[in-house]
Amino acid sequence: MDHAEGSIVIDAPLEDVMEVIEDYEAYTEWADVRTVDVRQRGEGGRATEVAFEVDVPVLGKASYTLAYRYAPGDTGVSWTTSEARGAIRDIRGEYLLNELSESQTEVTYRLGVEIGVLVPGFLRSEGAKRVIENALEKLKRRVEMG
Repeated sequence: MDHAEGSIVIDAPLEDVMEVIEDYEAYTEWADVRTVDVRQRGEGGRATEVAFEVDVPVLGKASYTLAYRYAPGDTGVSWTTSEARGAIRDIRGEYLLNELSESQTEVTYRLGVEIGVLVPGFLRSEGAKRVIENALEKLKRRVEMG
């Protein structure tokens, strides 16, 4: 499994950042996701299992279902794969939120991905870095634009 990590500072309160991260149904609008289906909700209506379909550049389509766990105090969310088909075999990751001030939040994104096809190591690691950078930039834009 290839791992990557990145961080970004978002000009918004922690609660606003977490609200965008948790709004899985809206991922089709900003996060390079084709379809989203919230399959289970837990305490407070929070999604605990979500199915996604994505197009993975060069590798093709992938569909996977992620199981979510939320950190105390809305300081993050982590996920693991409960089911996967296509270009991706396994995904594990987390968003960690650190409140820098009332109007700034640092977001760290950690991601581990096991792809379902044979790809040279340097392409996998570069791809994972680009996924992290792209996801953080899009999250920042979405939160700051409201």
